[in-house]
Amino acid sequence: GSSCVCQPGYRMVSSNGGSSVICEKCPENMSGVTQDGWNCIICPKGLTSEGKCKCLNSEILVERSSDGTLLNEALCMLCNGSEQSFSAPDASGNRCVRCEQTFINVSKSCDCSSPNILTGGLCFSGSESLPPKGVATVRFGQLGITLMSAWFLKNLQSSASACWSYSNLTACQALGNMCVMNMNSWSSSSSDACGLFQYIYVNTARLGVVHSIAFWRHNLPWLYYGDQPGLASQVLEANHFPTTFSFKGTDKDVKLQFIAASFDAAGNFLKWQSLEGGILQLCPDTETKLNAAYAFGTTYQQSCKISVSKILLDFANPIFYDLFLEYNGDNGQQYLWAVPVLNLNLQYSEMFVNQGSNMNNWLLTRRFFLVDALSGRENDLGKIPRVIRIASKITISIRLVSHTQRGTIYPPLITIAYTDVLVQNPETQSVMVSFSVNYEMDQSEAQVQTDIALGVLGGLAVLWSLLKTAGWKKRTGSSIIDLQTVLKFLLFYAGDLANVFFIITVGTGIYWLVFFKGQQFVSVLLPLPSQEEDFVTYVACAFSLKALQFLQLLVSQLTVDIFFIDWERPKGKVLKVVEGEGVTKSTAAPVSIWRTYFIANEWNEIQTLRKLNPLFQVLAVLFFLEVVGFSNLALMDSSSSLTRSSESYIAPWSRILRFGVSAALWLAIAFLQVIFFSVFYERFVEDKISQFADLCCMSNISVFLLSHSCFGYYIHGRSVHGHADTNMEEMNMNLKREAENLCSQRGLLPNTDGQTFQISISRKMRLHYDRIHETLTRKHGPVRLLDSSANTFEQSTRAYNTMNKFLGSFIDHVHKEMDYIVKDKLLLERILGMEFMEPIEKSIFYNDEGHSFSDVLYYGNETTLLIFDILFFSVVDLASQSFVLAAILTYLQQEIFRFIRNTLGQKNLASKTLVDERFLI
Repeated sequence: GSSCVCQPGYRMVSSNGGSSVICEKCPENMSGVTQDGWNCIICPKGLTSEGKCKCLNSEILVERSSDGTLLNEALCMLCNGSEQSFSAPDASGNRCVRCEQTFINVSKSCDCSSPNILTGGLCFSGSESLPPKGVATVRFGQLGITLMSAWFLKNLQSSASACWSYSNLTACQALGNMCVMNMNSWSSSSSDACGLFQYIYVNTARLGVVHSIAFWRHNLPWLYYGDQPGLASQVLEANHFPTTFSFKGTDKDVKLQFIAASFDAAGNFLKWQSLEGGILQLCPDTETKLNAAYAFGTTYQQSCKISVSKILLDFANPIFYDLFLEYNGDNGQQYLWAVPVLNLNLQYSEMFVNQGSNMNNWLLTRRFFLVDALSGRENDLGKIPRVIRIASKITISIRLVSHTQRGTIYPPLITIAYTDVLVQNPETQSVMVSFSVNYEMDQSEAQVQTDIALGVLGGLAVLWSLLKTAGWKKRTGSSIIDLQTVLKFLLFYAGDLANVFFIITVGTGIYWLVFFKGQQFVSVLLPLPSQEEDFVTYVACAFSLKALQFLQLLVSQLTVDIFFIDWERPKGKVLKVVEGEGVTKSTAAPVSIWRTYFIANEWNEIQTLRKLNPLFQVLAVLFFLEVVGFSNLALMDSSSSLTRSSESYIAPWSRILRFGVSAALWLAIAFLQVIFFSVFYERFVEDKISQFADLCCMSNISVFLLSHSCFGYYIHGRSVHGHADTNMEEMNMNLKREAENLCSQRGLLPNTDGQTFQISISRKMRLHYDRIHETLTRKHGPVRLLDSSANTFEQSTRAYNTMNKFLGSFIDHVHKEMDYIVKDKLLLERILGMEFMEPIEKSIFYNDEGHSFSDVLYYGNETTLLIFDILFFSVVDLASQSFVLAAILTYLQQEIFRFIRNTLGQKNLASKTLVDERFLI
């Protein structure tokens, strides 16, 4: 559609290209047009449909004399086919050329008459033993179509006959190519292209072999490795590739020198080609990235969608490749190592299955192609093919020898999967293609070690969970194993098993990060993406179980029982008018509630206090990953550099390395934060937990906490000065006296400083506490000063005073039937986190050298929170492959749960202590 031509019977007068053409009709007596279209001529034997002269098949057309002078009338000259000349018209019918040699050999002429056999432009003697009659069909198994191929119909029989009779190298190569186009169909009973090839292969043992390779017959292409079961495993594992590879050092060798011998469909050798030119990559890419595909240890992946029209344009004629790996021998001589091919579309007998991991059932081949737009052409080779076959997935696999310390590999394997495309509308049709280079090693030993670690640590987790459950039963004051006990054990086990999965996954990630990136001589290779599924499952299990533990922790902290014991006593009396009676009576001066409000607010503030700053943690991790470049360590290549050029090939991510890098950074930054917080900030700036205990003492208020039915914590805040509701001058005087040791010590026991205790209370004490507490808490939450009835208010006030009085008298040993003792915990009790003694008659106060009451706060559960944050970050990253998104969502979930903990914790505090929620700010 871009240029014009003259119609039949018209000659060209002028042409400037395109549509600038002037034509002129030829006269009646010279109605023919010369072959070049510029002149008119007389045609004695008629015209073609294009208006040009024609001659018989044995004649050539002559329009000019030997000096180029145009003849008035065209001549049809007969070629001399007799001896010495042996000439016949060429394919265009314009010249006499020497006829094909087989004609001369068989008939001593250019005529292949009966009983001789003419096939594919070659002449064979009728007395010769020729191969069986070939079937010129091609089977497209994915579409369920069998086509009569025009290419096979024209060339199959002649190629097989020439290969059989004359061992013609080109004909044998062409026959082999047709077998490859038919997907190496392996059947001794069929006479298709592969059947004819096998027939010739079996019956030409006299020709000998090439390079002492039993499967490579002289003058025949090397198509198969043989059909003996188990031969594939021998080819791939019996011998090591005679070159070692190293990532670093002076002996650094990370280049795989792949080279391919290429042939056209007719069997002609074209050239040797290096794969670095991207000849196997159908997708376009830069030269730098193409070269990176063959850097040892760098996993390469490339995929794209290509239109069928582009495939037909770029790959009109198929090219066939025999792949080799080039290496240098000890003497410096260059050698080639043949690379076997695993064709997943191989049309095999039931004996061979080129799928799965059992290589004993594989039938390995050698030759392959990228696009076949030739065999699927019916009738006319010039038309668009009905079916094309495309190598949609090509994978080169390099496997490391087990337990190697010097970078030894097995022979590489190229795996190809073809896609059959029924051509209907080439402009709109497209096909997805991919090319990858994978480096793998036997991961069975690592999997066994992981399973052993999981089994051992999982067993220990069961024992540890049983101990926790036993401790929990003691702390709840129950000895019956019921459904609640089983559920509690499962919750404990979920948290401990999450820790097991976390330890295994973090250890695995850091192991691969250190040993793969840090090795000089190659000894380990990363698991393939398909081999990472178990690891991803472990991470998902760790996150799910840890989330369950975290939610259980959150619920337990939001339901803790807490009460503030006010030790302050009235100072003096005041006159008060009794309502309704008009009588003035003398009553004790009221004690200020503001100290209690103040302590409640301070407790409310430290509920979500952590040993690290969550926002700084997230930003620091993201900074090191994305800005400093630690994320580059998660790429599936051998480089341990933190910076990469934008022009260089970026290898795909390893999910194991991504988890290892991010988890290592989280742990390292969190550890530094905790160290800074504990060693410097709490010592030199402020320690809010210790300050809270001191503030309780200065406010003359103790904190009574019950995290379990019969277990909790006690902060002794009784003022050594007897009262705290005083003015500034007296308060400063009290502090000065305490600084000069002019008063008693703050401890619960005389002459001690112990203010914090773990308490294990008796069942009788708990029942008495609950009876008072029933009137203290109401269904609708804390007292509303404005809208509550007087009776409800008075009832709550009496309940509060009763609880305050009861707990104060309990601490003062007033109730002999509910007394307590103070003792130290045994070392084993501290280690196991449980109490051996049961508080049957007396409650037990355990000296607490630290601040274990923080176990009911975020502060005392930093490990659980940190692991949950790490796993949340990692799960989001593994799903999205984005550290930025993972960081944003991790911070959002931290803030959401902190808000929930603060809001509901504040409501629980108001409900349990009778402090109006409106005063909690």
